[in-house]
Amino acid sequence: MKPAPFKYIAARSREEALSVKAEHGEEAWFLAGGQSLVPSMNFRLAQPAILIDLNPIADLAGVRRHESGLSIGALTRHAAVEHDALIALHQPLIHEAMPFVAHPQIRNRGTIGGNLSHADPASEMPAIVLALGARMRAESTRGGRWVAAEDFFAGALSTTLEADEMLAEIELPDLAPGSGTCFMEVSRRRGDFALMGVAAVVTLDADGTCTDARLTYCGAGDGPLSAGEAAQSLIGRPVADDSIDEAANLAQSAIDPLGSNHASPEYQRHLVGVLTRRALRTASDRARAAHASGRAA
Repeated sequence: MKPAPFKYIAARSREEALSVKAEHGEEAWFLAGGQSLVPSMNFRLAQPAILIDLNPIADLAGVRRHESGLSIGALTRHAAVEHDALIALHQPLIHEAMPFVAHPQIRNRGTIGGNLSHADPASEMPAIVLALGARMRAESTRGGRWVAAEDFFAGALSTTLEADEMLAEIELPDLAPGSGTCFMEVSRRRGDFALMGVAAVVTLDADGTCTDARLTYCGAGDGPLSAGEAAQSLIGRPVADDSIDEAANLAQSAIDPLGSNHASPEYQRHLVGVLTRRALRTASDRARAAHASGRAA
C-alpha cells in the first residue's frame, strides 16, 4: 500500500512548523519518528494533506536537568532516553520501562513526543508519565501552555492538543526521597503491545510507612488508567502482604479492560492482580533501599 498524495514540508524552526500548522489546522500533521504515522498513511487510515517534518528542528530533542526535575524534548528518540545517564539516575521508572517499548529498530527512530501524541492505550509511555505526575508543553503560534498528564489523554488515539498545537516538551518532577518504582508488563512476545502493564511508585518514610503511592496501567482501557483508590489504600500503612493484596483487589475492580484477540477481559483483569502485587513488592523493596542510598530507586 502507498499513502494518499500529500504535501511535504521540512520545517527548519518551531516557528515555521507552528505557522504551517496554524494555517492548515487538522489537515496538517507533524512527522517525528513516523513509526506509527507512516504505516497508518500507507494503509490510508491517516490521510494528511500536509506533512510537517520536525526532524530538522534540533532544539526539540534532548534530555535536560533543571532545578526540580528533568525535561525531555518531544523529538528525543526512545533509544536516546533508554541510554541517557540523567534518566537512569533521576527517573528509574522510565529507564526500566524503555526496553519494553517495541523493538530496538523502532526505538532508534520513534520519539517520546510522537508516542505520547499518538496516545495508544497499550503503549507504555502514557501510563508512565501519568504515574510520574508529568506535564506536557503544548505550543502554537498563540503561545504555550502546560497540560498535566492526567488532562492530556482524551481516549484511544486522542489527546487534548488543539488543532494548531504541537507537543514540544515533557517535564518530569523529581521523585520524592524514599521512593521506589517498578514497571512490569505481559505481552505475547518481546516488543509486542502489552496485554497488560503496570507502573508503580511507592514512597516510604524512615519507619517504612507509605506516604505516597501511584498505580497506572497500559492496556487496561481506552487510555492510560490510574487506579487512584488502590494507590490511596496503601498510604498511612506499611506496604506488606495484606495491604498489597487489598490494593491489587481494588485495582482489579477499577479497570474495565476491552479484551482482544489475544486476551479476554477476564484474563486482563487477572493480570492486573498479578502484576500489581509483583510491582508493589518490588517498588517497596526499592523504596526501602532508597533510604539507605539517599535517592529514589
